[in-house]
Amino acid sequence: MTMPSSTRQEVTQLLGDWSSGDKGALEKLFPLVQPELHRLAHHYMSRERPGHTLQTTAILNEAYLRLVDDTKRVWQGRTHFIAAAAQLMRRIMVDHARERHSLKRGGGGALKVTLDEAAWVTERRSEELLALDEALEKLAAQDPRKGQIVELRYFGGLTVEETAEFLKLSQRTVERDWTMAKSWLYRALTEAETR
Repeated sequence: MTMPSSTRQEVTQLLGDWSSGDKGALEKLFPLVQPELHRLAHHYMSRERPGHTLQTTAILNEAYLRLVDDTKRVWQGRTHFIAAAAQLMRRIMVDHARERHSLKRGGGGALKVTLDEAAWVTERRSEELLALDEALEKLAAQDPRKGQIVELRYFGGLTVEETAEFLKLSQRTVERDWTMAKSWLYRALTEAETR
C-alpha cells in the first residue's frame, strides 16, 4: 500500500470535500483509491479456493456502492476510508457466507442476492468464515482495540505502521496487540472445532 505522500494528501483533501457535499470530489477520488480498493478486494479473494466464482471486481463494486451511499460519514483521511472499505468487504463476505449457510440449513423462500448469483463460497469456507467472524466479534466485545487491529491488519491488509497511524498508537503496541489477538483467535477457533 505504497501511495506517494502527495497522493495521500490529495485523497484526504478529496475525502474532506466529499464529506462536505462536493459531488465532484468523488469523481476525482475514485481513480486515486481504486487501485488500493482493488488490492484490498484481491486480498480477500486470495484466501478463497482456486477457481472461486466470486470475483474481486464484484466485491470491489459492492463495497464501492456501499461507501458511496454512506453520505453521512465524515472521513478522517485515507486510512479511515480504507479501514471502512476493509470492514465493508469483510461484511460482504460474511453476509454471503451466511446466505449460503442459511440455504444449506433450509433457509427458505426467495433469496436476495447482492453479488453475482454464481458467486458462492464453498460450504467449508463459509463455515470457517462464519466461525472467524463469530470469534472476532467476541474478541472485539472483550477488547475493542484488539478487534480493530485484527480488522485492519488481517482483513484490511494494512501494515503495522498504517494501523498504528490510524489508531493513534505506537507501532510496538500494535505489534503486541496483534500477536495477542492472533493467539486469542487461534484458541477460540480451535475450541470451536472441538465442540
